Amino acid sequence: MKLLHIDTSILGAGSVSRELSALIVQRITKGTEAEVTYRDLASEDLPHLTPATLPSAHPLSAVAGPLDAAAQAARDVSDRMLEEFIAADTVVVGAPMYNFTIPSQLKAWLDRLAVPGKTFRYGANGPEGLASGKRVIVALARGGFYGPETAAVSAEHAESYLRTIFAFMGIPDPEFVLAEGLAAGEHNKVQALTSARAAVQQLAA
Repeated sequence: MKLLHIDTSILGAGSVSRELSALIVQRITKGTEAEVTYRDLASEDLPHLTPATLPSAHPLSAVAGPLDAAAQAARDVSDRMLEEFIAADTVVVGAPMYNFTIPSQLKAWLDRLAVPGKTFRYGANGPEGLASGKRVIVALARGGFYGPETAAVSAEHAESYLRTIFAFMGIPDPEFVLAEGLAAGEHNKVQALTSARAAVQQLAA
């Protein structure tokens, strides 16, 4: 198994999404000879997308023209990130919800993956994902309650966005381990963590 493990929380050791993503990796690699690639996007200082930072396989990358050494180094990182994703059998993402959506670091990574001809293409019937066959598991941490039965469901743009972008790339059923209500008092936090840790142990190896 080739596994790509992505963390994005800015909270370091205090992060719930980091704890859960690590538990997921431990769970699904136990007893296997997994090849794990790890990226901590919160510490990598990944720049926002520009023509110069697009992977070289993206048609719009040519708009940047000739690159200096620093820009070429940034593009090389983008190329490696795309290659890592394409090569992975399984992708585990630690994703906190910040201001109703995903961290900008995670968005910057996803922007490097959405490359026509590599992870999707447009055909006669519209977009077609090219990254099918991968298993994607997201450890999602939310401070409040945003489930379908809540009044805040319309403000939830993390899980909904991740489901949309992965489906666009050909992965229609990403798995989610959810911990929510983490900022709604200690009782709710303990309950959420207990439930999420139990959900990890129920994941198919």
